[in-house]
Amino acid sequence: MLRLTLRHPVRTLDNQLLFASGDLLTEDNLEAVIRPQKAYSYQTYSVLLYGSIKEDCQNFLKLPPYGTIFWDKKQINNLMKLLETIQLPISIFQSLDYFKKRDLHTYAHILTVFALSTLLAEDLLPDPEERIRLSTTGPTHDIGKVCVPLHILRKTTPLTKTERGFIEHHTAGGYVLLSYYYKDIQHLACKVALEHHERRDGSGYPQGIPLKNLLVEIIAVSDIYDALTKPRPYRSAPYDNRTALEEMTEMAKQGKIGWDMVKVIIAHNRKTKPHYKDIIVSNERRGTPPAYNVHGMTAEEEEKEPKD
Repeated sequence: MLRLTLRHPVRTLDNQLLFASGDLLTEDNLEAVIRPQKAYSYQTYSVLLYGSIKEDCQNFLKLPPYGTIFWDKKQINNLMKLLETIQLPISIFQSLDYFKKRDLHTYAHILTVFALSTLLAEDLLPDPEERIRLSTTGPTHDIGKVCVPLHILRKTTPLTKTERGFIEHHTAGGYVLLSYYYKDIQHLACKVALEHHERRDGSGYPQGIPLKNLLVEIIAVSDIYDALTKPRPYRSAPYDNRTALEEMTEMAKQGKIGWDMVKVIIAHNRKTKPHYKDIIVSNERRGTPPAYNVHGMTAEEEEKEPKD
């Protein structure tokens, strides 16, 4: 049963307050917020027919390491055809526009996680309907970052505890916003937004519960891989592909993510494209992490000026 005390407010992009800081987030409280809106519906659009999303997604997939993963043009064409069938509420596209204009890292991350998770689902989900259901969640998993101040998302030095709390707040914020836009707290996208930073061993956030849902884990692992291999403000360079895969292997050893998840990522990184179940994961570590990386470090809180 969901029960979270919100450390920060949840607002829509047009500044409508849905929950205040300190409010208790439960399913009943959320239902009370969205119930008055259920009589209204949002206009929907096809994901890849909205604005420049299709072109942007294709361009992002040409960059390392995705040029190797999505090397087959037929594969990309099939992916795009699938993604064109997915309809999302206009409010979600407005959030993507917000990121494209103000935080390109997050915008690119959302689209590549969208594409990668759809690809991984072909191997890990035998049911075609489940694969399509999963694909609808990809471009929404980080929508809660509209609730995080931009200077925190862009920060190049270690975060304070308060700032880290804002970052972690994006999971609950995304859950609230998507429930509000879909008018359905049970929608898979809402669950993905809330739980994509949970881990199998219960070491994640915001609830610290074991991650047991395969669909959510596919998004979570795609999120991890893309975060490692893409530029980020808090480190000097992306992880090279070998080092990123070694980091994920270590996470599997620790029980944070499943071994099949690591194997399917490795399989798509090989030119021969073997079946992921045939992959043997090496225990040897030869990668080199970026020279400057303050991810996970905590800075001292800034002292506030005393009041007169």
